[in-house]
Amino acid sequence: MTDTGTGHFEQDTKRLSLSRRSFVGGLAVVAALAFIGMPIEPAQAQQSVVAQKIANHFASVKTMSGEFVQFGPRGEQTGGKFFISRPGKIRFNYDAPSPMRVISDGRTVVIGNQKMKTWDVYPLSKTPLKLLLSDEIDLSGKMVRDVKEEPDLITIVLGDRTIFGDATITLMFDPKTYDLRQWTITDAQKKDTSVMIFNVKNGVPMDDKVFQIPKQ
Repeated sequence: MTDTGTGHFEQDTKRLSLSRRSFVGGLAVVAALAFIGMPIEPAQAQQSVVAQKIANHFASVKTMSGEFVQFGPRGEQTGGKFFISRPGKIRFNYDAPSPMRVISDGRTVVIGNQKMKTWDVYPLSKTPLKLLLSDEIDLSGKMVRDVKEEPDLITIVLGDRTIFGDATITLMFDPKTYDLRQWTITDAQKKDTSVMIFNVKNGVPMDDKVFQIPKQ
């Protein structure tokens, strides 16, 4: 997931690191498909076809690595590197001075603060990662709130009150390649966290040690 001042940066990082907003905002592609169980209205049926094509493209990529930059609701900025291996594995390393780490080993998701030596633990099956990191991503019967197709951008808005309350996720894709460019998470308080990814490499070999959860 340009320093504007180290003291301010560290204060913002600590405040965000153990919050739900940090979990949603920091997990770059994790939040991208975080929705479960709400039916699509008939008017959205054609829109879901576009969304499913994009999901199929994303699911076809079995390994992925790259860099990300995250912009928080107060203007705070941080970045780092991410790694994905299907099924079920992901890792986000935030750049120093942020102590954040997010890791899934295929069964368990942990959100760690290395400086404070704390780790929040979640079953993979109970998080949006389960959908994101599956070998297949089926959007039928799921909630797609809006799809906009423009010459230079495809935008998909997703939401599910059962997971995020009134939060929504706006995803932006390249219309030619269907590659994910950026997304914005708007929380229940209407505050935005945006993430951009770049220097993305697909199909790269990865060692399982990358996704090994540290002993606690």
